[in-house]
Amino acid sequence: MLRQNSDRPSPDRRTQNGSHPGSPQPSAREGARLNGVDVQRELNRLEEIILDSPRIPLTRRTLVDEEQLLDQLDLIRLSLPGAFQEATNLLLQREALLQEAEQDADDIVVGAQQRAAQILDELGIIRQAEMEAQRIRQQVQQECEAMQQQTIADIEQMRRRAQQELEDLQRMALAECEEIQRGADDYADRVLRDMEQQLNEMMRVVRNGRQQLTGGTSTLSGDSYSANRFPPAPRY
Repeated sequence: MLRQNSDRPSPDRRTQNGSHPGSPQPSAREGARLNGVDVQRELNRLEEIILDSPRIPLTRRTLVDEEQLLDQLDLIRLSLPGAFQEATNLLLQREALLQEAEQDADDIVVGAQQRAAQILDELGIIRQAEMEAQRIRQQVQQECEAMQQQTIADIEQMRRRAQQELEDLQRMALAECEEIQRGADDYADRVLRDMEQQLNEMMRVVRNGRQQLTGGTSTLSGDSYSANRFPPAPRY
């Protein structure tokens, strides 16, 4: 069949894989078969049929085998519904994956929000515990200070009481010492007075005895002692 192909490139412009430079490049799924037919390969085969067909000299026309071209087009046409179905399935799978990813993202966000709320609750509990600990610490400190002040006051009171008792004991001891001293002085005064009386009596006896020795006739008075009489013993 004779077809005009004004936009057909020359055979030397084909790429290494036999595809036209302006034709769609093979995707990552190139080589996948749909219903037992590789669509990309069949399209490449169609292009090869056209490019390998003889050209009319001095024209831009190509002689193409109509039967071969139609068979190739029928093969591709029969393969397209499967390709469309696969594309539809791929789109559905993509949407399902996107929905699953969105659901996972929502679950992650919800979990993160719950975890954040839990952390906030834990932080609130921690702050409350710290405030309670601070209150107990201040209360204990105040009680310790009050007990310390009370203990200091009790010790000071006991010290003043002990000081007062010590001063009372000192005064009592001084009074007793003074009383003992006065008693001792009185006793010593009595003893010395008795000794003085005895000495005076002895001096009188001595003088009378000397008078008797020197005078020979002197007599003792009625209340005097005889020359050979001992004086009375002192009284203590």
